[in-house]
Amino acid sequence: MLNTVKISSCELINADCLEFIRSLPENSVDLIVTDPPYFKVKPEGWDNQWKGDDDYLKWLDQCLAQFWRVLKPAGSLYLFCGHRLASDIEIMMRERFSVLNHIIWAKPSGRWNGCNKESLRAYFPATERILFAEHYQGPYRPKDAGYAAKGSALKQHVMAPLISYFRDARAALGITAKQIADATGKKNMVSHWFSASQWQLPNESDYLKLQSLFARVAEEKHQRGELEKPHHQLVDTYTS
Repeated sequence: MLNTVKISSCELINADCLEFIRSLPENSVDLIVTDPPYFKVKPEGWDNQWKGDDDYLKWLDQCLAQFWRVLKPAGSLYLFCGHRLASDIEIMMRERFSVLNHIIWAKPSGRWNGCNKESLRAYFPATERILFAEHYQGPYRPKDAGYAAKGSALKQHVMAPLISYFRDARAALGITAKQIADATGKKNMVSHWFSASQWQLPNESDYLKLQSLFARVAEEKHQRGELEKPHHQLVDTYTS
């Protein structure tokens, strides 16, 4: 559900962030400041809705993929996170962004001051973390080892049916990259929509343009149509 509130020249939007950000065009945001749930920090349902760390990181990586898509080349990203998963999140972020700073927000006052230090097995967390990042300014090849690479491989496996759906449709009709770019006005998204590398699901507007292009080419070649599934069905598969 989408709710909007106007304050002077600003418009505040209350919605599911992952659903709403998919509606934004590529390279349209100068600054992203995000404070997502830290997972298992607050005794609230919204902070404990994932099955475990891997499930939480998988969800957060979906957000990072959209941040990468909408952030302008010279844009900045500030991501708040808890101390426990800060290192995992930073490694994952480096798959898509150049992390400039790992900022430690020290909090000298808090309930930890009343702890019995002798009874603690680990130091009580008195900090939060802020990861400051930008887009990579040159070619980047991630390492083959580590959580991020394994997460990327897992994502490709999970998304294989969707990836094949787009790639096979293009191959069947012989659609060129130029045709796709001309139809959508997006020169840099062909490889993300029609290959396994950093695959992205087109937003609904772009998907409708692709459907129109593929239907026209199919009619010209007297072949059956491709990309016939409705966009909401693809979104359900993508988010399941």
